[in-house]
Amino acid sequence: MPLNSTHQNGVSEADSVVKVAEWQQTYYASDSGIQSGATTLRDDESSTEYSGRKKYTGSTTTTNATAPATATTGGGGDTAAGGLESPTDLDAQYSLTRAQRVRAAMFPETLVEGEAAIPVQSDPTQQSNVQRLAEPSQLLKTAIVHLINYQDDAELATRAVPELTKLLADEDPVVVNKAAMIVNQLTRKEASRRVLVQSPAMVGAVVRAMTTAVDMETARCAASVLHSLSHQREGLLAIFKSGGIPALVRMLSTPVESILFYAITTLHNLLLHQEGTKMAVRLADGLQRMVPLLKKSNPKFLAITTDCLQLLSYGNQESKLIILANGGPEGLVFIMRNYNYEKLLWTTSRVLKVLSVCPSNKPAIVEAGGMQALGQHLTGSSQRLIQNCLWTLRNLSDAATKQEGLDGLLQILVTQLGSDDVNMLTCATGILSNLTCNNSRNKTLVTQYGGVEALIHAVLRAGEKEDVAEPAVCALRHLTSRHQDAELAQNAVRLHYGIPAVVKLLGQPHYWPVVKATVGLIRNLALCPANQAPLREAGAIPRLVNLLLKAHQDTQRHASSAQQTYQDGVRMEEIVEGCTGALHILARDPINRGEIASMQTIPLFVQLLYSYVENVKRVSAGVLCELALDKQSAELIDAEGASAPLMELLHSNNEGIATYAAAVLFRISEDKSSDYRKRVSVELTHSLFKHDPAAWEMVRILCRGLFQDTFQIEQQIEHTHVSANEISYIYSIYSHTQAHYCLCLTAHHAESHVAPCSFVLLSVGPFSLSILSLSHMHTHTHTHTHTHTHTHTHTLFDIPPHPSVVHPFLC
Repeated sequence: MPLNSTHQNGVSEADSVVKVAEWQQTYYASDSGIQSGATTLRDDESSTEYSGRKKYTGSTTTTNATAPATATTGGGGDTAAGGLESPTDLDAQYSLTRAQRVRAAMFPETLVEGEAAIPVQSDPTQQSNVQRLAEPSQLLKTAIVHLINYQDDAELATRAVPELTKLLADEDPVVVNKAAMIVNQLTRKEASRRVLVQSPAMVGAVVRAMTTAVDMETARCAASVLHSLSHQREGLLAIFKSGGIPALVRMLSTPVESILFYAITTLHNLLLHQEGTKMAVRLADGLQRMVPLLKKSNPKFLAITTDCLQLLSYGNQESKLIILANGGPEGLVFIMRNYNYEKLLWTTSRVLKVLSVCPSNKPAIVEAGGMQALGQHLTGSSQRLIQNCLWTLRNLSDAATKQEGLDGLLQILVTQLGSDDVNMLTCATGILSNLTCNNSRNKTLVTQYGGVEALIHAVLRAGEKEDVAEPAVCALRHLTSRHQDAELAQNAVRLHYGIPAVVKLLGQPHYWPVVKATVGLIRNLALCPANQAPLREAGAIPRLVNLLLKAHQDTQRHASSAQQTYQDGVRMEEIVEGCTGALHILARDPINRGEIASMQTIPLFVQLLYSYVENVKRVSAGVLCELALDKQSAELIDAEGASAPLMELLHSNNEGIATYAAAVLFRISEDKSSDYRKRVSVELTHSLFKHDPAAWEMVRILCRGLFQDTFQIEQQIEHTHVSANEISYIYSIYSHTQAHYCLCLTAHHAESHVAPCSFVLLSVGPFSLSILSLSHMHTHTHTHTHTHTHTHTHTLFDIPPHPSVVHPFLC
């Protein structure tokens, strides 16, 4: 047994020597195997099925067609039939070409010049595994190279910084110039730039060199250095601490464009990312130097400048006033009007949006043509620009109610009402609401552009969004009042099914600004007789009464305190006034009048006569005046003790209040005794004519003449100067019932197209003489020519025979 073991070990050692020799001959000379990843060939002598033969793993290899196939002859090398190489030679060649392919693909710089890489793709449309590995290998190699260079740059800068710092402080301008140029070159590379940032002395030297430079080239290099440093947070802090901001602000006055660009860009980076920069720039008079730069013509430079202005003015009223004092609004509007670079327009619109909330800047922007300039960009493709322009226009619109030349803007805004974007809808409705306020021309234009229908649709889409509903309803309220197409707008609301949607806004929950606007709109809609029935059918009357009761209760609850009652920024007294005024106009319709009286409202209206708010007294007296047309309601008014406050209101300085009070007193005194009517007449005479000598003169004339017919009265009045107003029409109604005479007179200003109506009611009887002057009332008249006046259905001249039931002119 020991012999056999020794023999077997000897054979094994011999085989090992042969295999090592073969490995050295085939692999060692060509590749160590580390780079190529060559596989080890396993002999399969232990296999019983293929004893004495070797097993190879077959693979498909693409080789260079031009390379000749060579056979390597080994010791006792066999050659296969047909002249093919032995398996050992094939393995050697395969391993060799594979290593070359991998090396050529992953490290192409190792190829001999002129040598082509061996193809590694069997299919041109698909990447091989070697090619997939090649890209990250190259990235790794590049990163290593950069790391080596980075270290070299850092070491170089570290050694150079102390010397360059001294040279920058040299007295010789030439030395300083050369040093600044070298530092500028160092800042181009990240490693050296980081070294410079970490040297406060170097940054300070650069700032001083820029400030004291006698030649523009040195200043340019120094400004370039600071610009490069400002791209890193550490650099921004270094510039800030070294006093670089005042130096950069001074550079804004240089005539050299490159220095100017470096200075404004560096300041922009500081404003964006360095805390404390804004205050430092303001203290260095940066705004005073930046605003004049708006006259430059480079769009990109202007974009940076305007963004700096926005950063400095946002939330700082003093900065806004400085911009105004230096002509900022005009320059910004000029940019919006004359440039088309989107980024510049966007940054400029941001500045204007900030300035548009300043009460001082707002009129300046409007006067410079800001409304028209901003309106130019509402039809562009940039949504962020459109949105900024709309917000700015909304802020400016309350100062532009008298601005002319907004026809195109109004038409665009009506179109914008069809947008599904809530912000755009909010802005468009808000702008239209402001621009149609007290501007009859704008009201007419918006009505003609289809604004009523568009606004109704906006209200329907708004739902519970108060930011849309409130301005939309306000705009509708403006369009339905006091312009030549107001009646057209009132009808349009009904024809486009807007009345139910409007009345619905009075429901719960109450957002009082929307309620206030809606109440005013309902009042205007009620001025159109055709709208009275739809409003009643939509449930407007009970909703108005409920709101009136709730608002009045709130005011009564806080009556003990001197403070007024506010909810959502709305005074409850305004809700009381609005609801009462709307019911006043609705009461013109007999059916509505009966419904209002049936809801037990008369005691509340009488109580409102005692209100400390003058407008509340006026509208409550007005609604009582309408309700008193019905005899039953007149009796209820009298039963509630209305005579005493009405007598007191006869002496009011507000002629509307006095007029309504007089009318109500006449109506409720119809069935009273002659003594009561005489006392009322005396009270009226005393209160209405004590300050009107001309009226007394008219009474004297009328009484002295004992006119037999109305023609003589007209002749006498033509020669009587009743007031400073020019009398254009005199209408007389003569009625002889128990020796009563009734005279009505209308007058208007010669200079005015639409003037308040004035009339005198004369009641002459065996026991009393009363003249009621209803001048300067807020009437709803439409003057179509200089010589003809149209009024509402409730005209002054529909006066019944008895003067105690005269129907006053209502606004």
